[in-house]
Formats: sequence, C-alpha cells, structure tokens
Amino acid sequence: MTREHDVIRRWAEARNAQPATIEGTEREGRLGVLTFDFPGWREGGRLKPVSWDEWFHTFDLRQLNFIYQEQLSDGRQSNFFRTESPMREDG
Repeated sequence: MTREHDVIRRWAEARNAQPATIEGTEREGRLGVLTFDFPGWREGGRLKPVSWDEWFHTFDLRQLNFIYQEQLSDGRQSNFFRTESPMREDG
C-alpha cells in the first residue's frame, strides 16, 4: 500500500497503463472512479483518459490509499490494484 505518487506512477508505467476514470461516475464535475487503461483491456469502452495531474489531484483530494500487487504467485507481473479511502466506514 502507498500514497506516494512516484511509486504509483512507476507501477502503472511498468505495465504500460495510462491514468483514466470510468465515464458516468463523475460527481459535480469532478472525476469519478480512478483506474488505469491497461493495453488490451477495456472497461466496456467506458474508460476516459485523464492526465496524471488530474488523477493525482483527485487521489489526494479523496485521501486515498493505493493497494497494489507487484507479482502473481507464479512470478508473472500482476495488474491488481485498488484504491481505498481510510475514512470509509463499512457498515
């Protein structure tokens, strides 16, 4: 888990992933769900590219943590990640 922009960016770039959001999840003109556009993978065509500045601005504004995996158990590179808010209370 990290909040470090450089770590997140290096992780994504090592996978040729570009910062993105999912269209239709925006709120009040702000970015919605933060994600990445991985080569060969599409979220039903709903991915919208955004700049790293926009992505990190939203990440910081929401005080998110970036939870990620470097490798699968067989040693192959993993694309697993999620963002999580430490402020979130689960019922």
